Amino acid sequence: QVQLVESGGGLVPPGVSLRLSCAASGRTFSTYAVGWFRQPPGKEREFVAAISRSGHNTDYVRSVSGRFTISRDNAKNTVYLQMNSLKPEDTAVYYCAAKFSPIDSVLVRQYTYWGQGTQVTVSS
Repeated sequence: QVQLVESGGGLVPPGVSLRLSCAASGRTFSTYAVGWFRQPPGKEREFVAAISRSGHNTDYVRSVSGRFTISRDNAKNTVYLQMNSLKPEDTAVYYCAAKFSPIDSVLVRQYTYWGQGTQVTVSS
């Protein structure tokens, strides 16, 4: 069982940066692939970024590539999402998710564990 808790959201003006954190319980977090998703107001939840168990492999949706960076610190059981040059269209509830991964891959079909989400609002 893995419990995930997101933090770091807030209300910010366009162009600034935020770093989201996803803190996980459990001693085997380093065996889990982790993804960040977001759900904009009135829209479906969408994939944002993913990172493999080691952190060596990452993947991003095109709309955030070059602005967002996913990383992890397995010693701290935490995955981060550094978000730079934020835009109003980045406004959403951001969720992290995890799934046990026997190999060091970001290819996850269905995540097992989900956090409760953290609100990010980008507005002037």
